[in-house]
Amino acid sequence: MEIVAANYVISSATYKQCPPADKAEYAFIGRSNVGKSSLINMLCNKKGLAKTSASPGKTQLINHFKIESTRTGRSAARDHWYLVDLPGYGYAVQSKSTRNNWENMIESYIRKRENLVNLFVLIDSRHDPQKIDIEFVNSLGEWEVPFSVVFTKADKNKPGATRRNVEAFLNSLRETWEELPPYFVTSAVDKTGRKEMMEFIEGLNKGFLKTGG
Repeated sequence: MEIVAANYVISSATYKQCPPADKAEYAFIGRSNVGKSSLINMLCNKKGLAKTSASPGKTQLINHFKIESTRTGRSAARDHWYLVDLPGYGYAVQSKSTRNNWENMIESYIRKRENLVNLFVLIDSRHDPQKIDIEFVNSLGEWEVPFSVVFTKADKNKPGATRRNVEAFLNSLRETWEELPPYFVTSAVDKTGRKEMMEFIEGLNKGFLKTGG
């Protein structure tokens, strides 16, 4: 699969304001400064699609992008789906009321958006497992939300350190999970993991179309 068009659609303050739930939808979330915007831009091969910033907490709404992609192989068919950039979680500088509003907005979207096929949870591969990330993943299990884990910034570490941090995170999940979710190790700089994530999304798109959404 290859993305041939990616365009901003709308920013919504609640899941009820989101576009009609008529296409497969893939959302991206993680702690602030995990590299979410850079990863989205890398996947879409479009610089500046998702706005990057050195200041945490810049994404404050549910941002929808309409994606057009070609299928792998000789088929000329094209798929249309949504990519969603969600606000980061765990950013403590904002006021308590603002954080609560964000958390309610995010949880409502994740639990009630009917066409959400997969939530990509981004984890910074440079660090040891963080309690807030583990708790968030465990919440997704309780809510029965389909998700996968994306380890970001693999280029910022020596390969051995990245492997150790990834394995440490997975081991933390094994304490409460019988089966691990799909996971990817990525770098927005050298495009590590892009091919694997594109193939994963393409497979889910096919399943969404077969079931009629």
